[in-house]
Amino acid sequence: MQTALLVLPNFVLIVIGLVLARRFDFGRDFWEGLEKLVYYVLFPALLFRSLAIAKIDFASTWLLVLAALGFTLAGFALSLLAGPLFKLDRQLLATGSQCGYRFNTYIGLAIAGSLFGTPGVATAALLLGVMIPLANFLAVAMLAAHGKRGFLYEIVTHPLLISSVLGLAYNALGLPLPAFADQTLNLLAITALPAGLLAVGAAMRIERGQGPAGAHAWWLAVKLAIVPAIAWGLVRALGFTGIDAKVLILCAALPTASNAYILAVRMTGDGRVVAAQITFGTVIAMLTIPLWMAL
Repeated sequence: MQTALLVLPNFVLIVIGLVLARRFDFGRDFWEGLEKLVYYVLFPALLFRSLAIAKIDFASTWLLVLAALGFTLAGFALSLLAGPLFKLDRQLLATGSQCGYRFNTYIGLAIAGSLFGTPGVATAALLLGVMIPLANFLAVAMLAAHGKRGFLYEIVTHPLLISSVLGLAYNALGLPLPAFADQTLNLLAITALPAGLLAVGAAMRIERGQGPAGAHAWWLAVKLAIVPAIAWGLVRALGFTGIDAKVLILCAALPTASNAYILAVRMTGDGRVVAAQITFGTVIAMLTIPLWMAL
């Protein structure tokens, strides 16, 4: 119960974003501008600062990182099974399958901070920082055949990937972060989480998703139940404890990324299946994340 109460404010912000977008005349341009601000400025600042100043023992965290990469790859493989199971065409499979392994970074970092404070944010930033390039690599590779910009362009221009790599590199070099730079990045970072959660809520929409209902149910089950269960099994098998164990399971239990819709529309021209997954997945995650954290 205590865990659910700590997680609740993050989902309240999502609901507030949904209400503001539906009941007040801010206009779609406002929300698109906010999404771009979060995606290109605020969250990169948060990721870079969290990783640059974190006390990371790379020698002891490699196994934790491998576990995160492992359940991400498992989610990818299981998501692709929807193709033969439900006889999906290639474009629909490429678009929808990303919902089974991509994750909402905004929600992950916000909940990690609520539950575990600064150490939780640092651990989540490390894991999400290595999961982001893998998840985007897999999604773009699947969608590249239907897109115009190509695989390499999508990878090297990804702002969250760039900021994660730079933050890890800065940390590895052992360089101190100048006080003025640290304060500036911190001011940007503290606005990233509430702004990101509001944007998640504003992006939620009820659309009739493409494809059979069974495929939608399969991707939701993979993302919110099977992948977290795999992470929980890895925690038990590899002996992770404390914040490491909890953040690993949290990262596995996150609903699909809201920018998966943007990627789908930009590369295939149709994001209906992703819009449905984002909306229903985020709502269901309000119940499933507290349950996984309670374990």
